[in-house]
Amino acid sequence: MNHDAYPDYYLADILRETKTIALVGASPNPERPSHRVMAFLLRKGYRVIPINPGHVGKSIQGQAVVGRLADIKEPIDMVDVFRAADALPALVDEILALETLPKAIWGQLSVRHDGAAAKAEAAGIKVVMDRCPAIEYPRLIG
Repeated sequence: MNHDAYPDYYLADILRETKTIALVGASPNPERPSHRVMAFLLRKGYRVIPINPGHVGKSIQGQAVVGRLADIKEPIDMVDVFRAADALPALVDEILALETLPKAIWGQLSVRHDGAAAKAEAAGIKVVMDRCPAIEYPRLIG
């Protein structure tokens, strides 16, 4: 996949097929982009599971926070990543260790690591990087 430009259908298909999202790097701070994007995704009807090891047992946007992907007890369709790009390789390894793989990994704005993307894609996972679903959803779906 060319991660410099995505066909609209590729992004739209991911957004339409996704029901459950694990949001890595979720923040309880309303000023943080992850907080605002999580609110947007919830308003659009997605189930969003916030992941933040520093806030386990608390809630963000009314959703129970877990510490890591392996703590989620249900299949997830997409992992939305609000972490530094250099954290993506280790996160892909964590994703590949899950019993059920997600259909997609979505790296937020500035989150891009081509090696990590290639590894995920080799396992059959769709990858989007340096994009925001809260920008792409209104543009592609309405």
